[in-house]
Amino acid sequence: MIKNTVYKALPAKKLPKNDREQAVLLGLVELYLKIGKPIGSSTLQEHGFESLSTATIRNYFSKMEEMGYLKQQHTSGGRIPTEKAFKLYADTYKSQGHAEEGQEEILAEALKRENREVATLINRSADLLSEMTNCAVFVSTPRFDQDFVQDIRLLELDSSKLLAVVITDFGLVRTEPIYLDHPVGVSFLRNAEEYFLWRMNKGEKPLFRDEAEAKLAQRVYNEVMVRHVVGYANFSHEDILRAGLSKLLAYPEFNDAAALASSLSLLEDETQMRNLLRECCKKNELIYWIGDDLCPAVPPGSECAVLAIPYRINQTVAGAIALLGPTRIPYRNLIGLSRLFSEYLSRVLTESLYKFKITFRQPKAAGEITNTSILLEKK
Repeated sequence: MIKNTVYKALPAKKLPKNDREQAVLLGLVELYLKIGKPIGSSTLQEHGFESLSTATIRNYFSKMEEMGYLKQQHTSGGRIPTEKAFKLYADTYKSQGHAEEGQEEILAEALKRENREVATLINRSADLLSEMTNCAVFVSTPRFDQDFVQDIRLLELDSSKLLAVVITDFGLVRTEPIYLDHPVGVSFLRNAEEYFLWRMNKGEKPLFRDEAEAKLAQRVYNEVMVRHVVGYANFSHEDILRAGLSKLLAYPEFNDAAALASSLSLLEDETQMRNLLRECCKKNELIYWIGDDLCPAVPPGSECAVLAIPYRINQTVAGAIALLGPTRIPYRNLIGLSRLFSEYLSRVLTESLYKFKITFRQPKAAGEITNTSILLEKK
């Protein structure tokens, strides 16, 4: 179990000079993360640095500005941290993250029960983490076997297109566009859905208006199922889930449409998301990218950060989950909370797969087909 830790800084005056300078820098970053405004020497002095004079703090500020850790928006204004300062801050507390009071209890309650719908479990967990962190979340997942198609719904997009929605036993939802030679009515859509259930041994065979409609329903069913099985078997890339994109709207850094678009560009590029999550899985540890570390996944100058951590099933790395927010995110809390989240998610997934006899697999190169058992119809 991960213990919550509380950081207690030593009185700055009792530290060696170099350590005092770093303590001032970390203290400034900590305060900036809380209030989001430039920090002056008097303000910092009042927040834990009473043992240092404002003149001494200003001297430290000047030195750290020369070193690239701080910058000023105005000559007479306070200082704000640079990306370099945020990285130092995150590095310093990487092993000392802490969860806030009550956060572990929320995770323990939400992730305490095994669930056969593992896809739904991961989706809901991502939503929960987004709510707790006020960050956008993206997750890589393996492929879970013994998953059967439970239902297929049809939506009419226009006179020549249908959207088939495939719902699986594990809560996975996939969509497939179907193109038609001629329009169909609402009665056909309902009869076709009943036909799909009958093909899956879940109902009675419906009565179609004529043989042409029956053949069309059969064609749609076969097309949707073949596409689903091919996609299920040829698993060459991790599935990517996303949650909480609207959370970014709450940050002043993303009030500008261009800044928001720069950050969201990462969440629209599954290749870049997979690259970040794969690196996290490969290193098998919590990692983060701050500011220009994310290039070329985002344009240069984008004020955003990503923190990622792997999760495991039966002690094997199964995927990774990442948080995306502005560079001004509470790193210490998110580091601690992410570690707790990974621990609880890993535990409930492991218990779920064991209880319901589910196996999982990682992506394979194109052409390496995996035996899918019988996914079309659950006998």
